[in-house]
Order: sequence, then C-alpha cells, then structure tokens
Amino acid sequence: MNSGTLLGKASISFSRPVYIQSCASVVGPKEGDGPLKNCFDMICDDPMFGEKKWEAAESAMQKEAAVLAIGKAGLTPDDIRFVFAGDLLAQTIASSFGIAEMGIPFFGLYGACSTMGESLSLGAIAVSAGYGHHILCATSSHFATAEKEFRFPLGYGCQRPLSATWTVTGSAACILSPEAPHPSEMVGSSLLRSTLGSVAITGITTGKVIDFGFRDSLNMGGCMAPAACDTIYRHFEDFGRSVNDYDAVLTGDLGVVGRQILLDLLKEKNIDLSSVHQDCGLLIYDNQKQDTHSGGSGCGCAASVLAAYILPRVVSGFWKRVLFVPTGAMLSKVSFNEGESIAGIAHGVVIEHISKETEV
Repeated sequence: MNSGTLLGKASISFSRPVYIQSCASVVGPKEGDGPLKNCFDMICDDPMFGEKKWEAAESAMQKEAAVLAIGKAGLTPDDIRFVFAGDLLAQTIASSFGIAEMGIPFFGLYGACSTMGESLSLGAIAVSAGYGHHILCATSSHFATAEKEFRFPLGYGCQRPLSATWTVTGSAACILSPEAPHPSEMVGSSLLRSTLGSVAITGITTGKVIDFGFRDSLNMGGCMAPAACDTIYRHFEDFGRSVNDYDAVLTGDLGVVGRQILLDLLKEKNIDLSSVHQDCGLLIYDNQKQDTHSGGSGCGCAASVLAAYILPRVVSGFWKRVLFVPTGAMLSKVSFNEGESIAGIAHGVVIEHISKETEV
C-alpha cells in the first residue's frame, strides 16, 4: 500500500510512484490532419467510426482506445480492477455504452473537459491505496456530439466567433499500476517505457469549482482560465515548488484566448508561467490552416495529447517532470438555458520520468 502525504487542502504526494503502464489514443480525420498526426495510435478517416449515430461513434472510439491500452499493457479486460471514465454527454452515455460493455467494474465521471485529470487522479488514489493492481482511466469527446449537446445541430450552420474552440474528436486511455511496466510476451504489447526508464504519477492537486460569472458558451477558454490559475497556484503552494521545478506545465484546452488570460492571472500572483506553459488545445490543431479559431477543446483534447505527445516525451526522458492540468467548463444545456454562469474546474496531475535504477 502507498499511503501518500496530504499537502495543503487539495493535494496528495504519493510516497511511491503510480506507474502508467500503457496509453493509447484514437482520433478522427481532422485531428489526424493536424501537427500531431504522426503521434496518435489510430486515426479513423470515418468520423462515424462505422456507426449510424454520432453518440454510438463516440462510444466505439472510446472503447477502441481502451482495448488498445489494455493490449499494449499485455493484459485482458479481466485483468482490470476498475474503470474510471467519462465524457461530455448527458449521463456520460459515451462511456456507459462503450467501455462499460467490456464487463469491468465501472465508475462514470463528469469533469467536463478536465475529465482525464479527474480520472487519473481517482485512479492513482485507488492504486496507491491498494484497491487495484491495474486500473483503466479513459475519456472521449466528439465534435458532432458536443455541438448537438451544447450548441446547435450541425445543419444549422451557426457562425462561430474567434473565441470559440473546436471540440476534438478523440479518445485516450491509460493503464495505472503500482509496479513499473515489465516486458510482456503477449503479442501486440507495447509498454510505456524506454531504455532509460518509465513514467509515473507522483502527485495530484484536485481542482475547485471557480466561477467568475462568465456566460459566454462560445468562449470556453475565458470560463476555464481562472480555474486553471487557481489549481496551478495552489499546486505550487502545496508542494513548495515553483515554475523552475517543471519542464512543462500543460493545460487542457484554454486555446488562444484562455491561455493569455491564464498567464495574466498568474502574473498577478507573481508567477511567470510563459517559459514552460503549453496548451493541448493549441498543440492538436494548426489554427490557421485548419480554421479552428481559438484552438481545440473537449475531453478528448487533453487526453489524446497526453497519450500521443506528453507521455512519450516524459518516458524518453526529454521531460523529467511535468504538470498536466486539463480544464473543464461546468455547464449543461439546462443551466445555460436558464441563464446560469459557466464555472470552471482544473485538476493537476504531476507526471515524472522514473529512471530504471529507481523503479519500484
């Protein structure tokens, strides 16, 4: 059992690393045409993923990411103790109709676009407490299902303002374990390790719901930036760290607008994050060539960039320690239509390179 240490009011430092044994990413055609096209495990040219309905397409995509991650770890679904997964749809139907069909004990989550951070946090807590040897963390989003759920039918042809982000059609899954990944004889296995070592979660900072009174559903970056600022600031305070202790701090999907707001808010707290900050919403698309305006968003944005871009850089030793901070806008079509403001939330996950000599 890995008890961990409580820090501040919202952080945990794990006394032993929680290893990410494998990861997988599955995306749609627009994402496959972006800057990270050579990094994803699977790019599907059909945004319907062989299904007749958009929601079924997202379920199929999320299940495919889970199957890939399990196979890469040299495991079968029977080896997985729990699943922590969620999505943007009402009652998280993309997850409950997708991964849940695999017969694994299932926890459905909703953290909006921060769901991968929530999933990894809860999964790491469960692993560290000894409640599962292999735990699956996953999430997904789909452009068409999100537009249908939160904005307008695609056929409406609504003009999008420059502050709007483009919901990523993508999914990712990770397998967590208390043990470092070891070579597997199972055909198709591809563990998340290099000749130098592996990658693990060493701490978390759980986000608070932060409401600055924003009501613009087409400016998600502005709604979420205050929450990202709060979580990053509290993380540095709780862990006694600074910007210099991280090779990169990666937020989820603030985009052009939200990123600038975040940097400005942190400067008010005497934190200059500009030298190490990157945003998944700006990494996954070429805003100019792909006409995505402010950038990417959706649960699948941070998740797929994590699996395709961030974790490979950490496991190779290019980055030794990063802070992964996916962000979410906590609204529903009910709350928005009733005139409620759009609060934000952000979950911080510390991901580190573990050298082969110090692996547990």
